[in-house]
Amino acid sequence: MQKPSIPEGTRDFGPEQSRRRAFIFDTLRDAFVRFGYEPLETPAMENLSTLTGKYGEEGDKLLFKILNNGDFLKDVDSALLASKDSARLVPYLAKRGLRYDLTVPFARYVVMNRHALAFPFKRYQIQPVWRADRPQRGRYREFYQCDADVIGSDSLHYEAELIQLYDDAFTHLGIPVVIKVNHRQVLYGIAEAAGAADRFVDMTVAIDKLDKVGLEGVRDELAQRGFSPQAIGHIEQILSIRDRTELRHALSNSPAGQHGLNELDTVWAYLEGLPLRNEVRHDVTLARGLTYYTGCIFEVVAHVEGVRMGSIGGGGRYADLTGVFGLPGLSGVGISFGADRIYDVLEQMNAFPEALSESVRVLFMALDADSHRYAFRLVSRLRAAGISAELYPEPGKLKKQFEYAARRQVSWAAIVGEAERENQTVVLKDQRTGEQHTVAAEALLEWPALR
Repeated sequence: MQKPSIPEGTRDFGPEQSRRRAFIFDTLRDAFVRFGYEPLETPAMENLSTLTGKYGEEGDKLLFKILNNGDFLKDVDSALLASKDSARLVPYLAKRGLRYDLTVPFARYVVMNRHALAFPFKRYQIQPVWRADRPQRGRYREFYQCDADVIGSDSLHYEAELIQLYDDAFTHLGIPVVIKVNHRQVLYGIAEAAGAADRFVDMTVAIDKLDKVGLEGVRDELAQRGFSPQAIGHIEQILSIRDRTELRHALSNSPAGQHGLNELDTVWAYLEGLPLRNEVRHDVTLARGLTYYTGCIFEVVAHVEGVRMGSIGGGGRYADLTGVFGLPGLSGVGISFGADRIYDVLEQMNAFPEALSESVRVLFMALDADSHRYAFRLVSRLRAAGISAELYPEPGKLKKQFEYAARRQVSWAAIVGEAERENQTVVLKDQRTGEQHTVAAEALLEWPALR
């Protein structure tokens, strides 16, 4: 007999976990709606032509490909098949793939529906994505992203708005965070200052791994990518700068770097005086490895003692993501929340609302068949009033029924027998304190603890 299992890097979610995840999604959805973003859903599968080339060399390696239907080897040249050249074989074997993120499908949707949309178009999306990454703590092959994007405007007030959105959402989730901000043109200025503008992408890919491999690891990767010791030293020196005025001086010969710093100053001017509850910090080491970012970039990390986790949010400005789909010049900016990592942080903090452990508000227990039918009518009445209620399936001795209530973590037990049925009452027992109250059936809906 085969032992059941699930693919590596995926997870099941039981009832309590699902309630907790719903709390995260509902909190984020509420924030998105209050900030004026509209809902959108796209297919789990996209054409590989839509996905390939949008995430850089590293991202393309992590795309999950879906084998073509039917006999997918039928039309493959035998010599090519014998060569075992995966890169050349893929176009023959797979035309579709699982989405890597929600931003590229969003851009594809915008282009396909551009005549029906009002620009700037603001959308939010809460759906799973897939990456063929090495599973580890906080990193999964299937996980949910919760995105908010606005496309069709160059206004930097949207960057400030998305920082506000991060601040608002994480405050309501109960997670203190640091919101890191940088600019891709500042990074390009660093590459220019180091005499390596032609290897800008290589530099950002290496810097993006700073949190994972440390400074020594970044040095090694830059060297492997052909950067000279002088260039590496120059890059390292600029990355150590924490003051924007000093950084402006270091990038004085780079128009791109100056432009990036000017845009950061504009964003900070929008935020000036706002009652933000989390730290917003310019971090010159923030790179974001995805190549479609062209302007401001964001990353969010939990600022909780004893909690170590990678980024739990990120995003940025992209100047022309829709251009590859035939609609050039449409600028956008967006952010993403890593729901699975947010879950792990809340779990480590023991910060989920206690009420999420409750599967049902009140469980009715009957001592005999007539009382069971009487309880069924009361359960129906409570449900109609919006109170979660359940009836134990068989009447009889209470011990078994109370054991079930404990396993279900029910807050209140409602006990009915012959006396309660005749008097049109219910005995309510608080499962946490053991206190009991006799309540008239007609007054159940008004009982404060059940609401």
